[in-house]
Amino acid sequence: MKIINLYSILLFLTISLNAQVVGPKISILEETFDFGNVPEGQIVTHNFVLTNTGGEVLEIQRVRASCGCTAAKPEKDKLNPGETTSIKVEFDSHNRSGEQKKYVYIFSNDKENPQTRLEFSVNVVDKYSQAAAEIKSPKLILSKTQHNFGKVKEGEVVTLNILVKNAGDNNLEISKVESTCNCITTVLSNKILKAGDSGSIKIDLNTSDRKGELTRVVNVFSNDPLNPNQSITLFVNIEDRKK
Repeated sequence: MKIINLYSILLFLTISLNAQVVGPKISILEETFDFGNVPEGQIVTHNFVLTNTGGEVLEIQRVRASCGCTAAKPEKDKLNPGETTSIKVEFDSHNRSGEQKKYVYIFSNDKENPQTRLEFSVNVVDKYSQAAAEIKSPKLILSKTQHNFGKVKEGEVVTLNILVKNAGDNNLEISKVESTCNCITTVLSNKILKAGDSGSIKIDLNTSDRKGELTRVVNVFSNDPLNPNQSITLFVNIEDRKK
């Protein structure tokens, strides 16, 4: 019995020591993003998702953009272990032209990775020629680009239906709907929508084996020339099922 108790104590000390060694750790869901073609003068935004996969509180000390045309702001600046947040990046294409590549730097108390770099690219096109082409182009409209499921018991599957509409004048082709998280499944009602037609995207988020506040992103890719890649950001607070 004493041997078992001694082993339990040593195991507990080992786990505690490992947690201290790990410390806070920043993990990025996607470090790059492509806005595609954007007409000069338009402001576009994207949410980068990050998670604290370490054993201590992660502090986002500062976020800096490489260009004055870019603004970046974190939703939260302190994350408990396992907690997720998003950093909203905004790019202003006024007085810009051609292919652009910009960077956003995140400074945190992650000792192994104190500076993390995000990257996005965009092709700024002439607004007049693009506007002329847009008259006979498809246009993807999503009923919402953010949704908060609120508090959910661990193990539940929550569902969201997003209305998809083609507000353009040509056929809209949705090439794919995907998420980098295996906890999310999507069902698209129609891959091709004629001008004025609507469809839906059913999103199921499985909370099994997850806990705390999470943020996940679903990306929608289409032949919309102005917004070929649009994202839906999901928020959920997963509670212990025993509570």
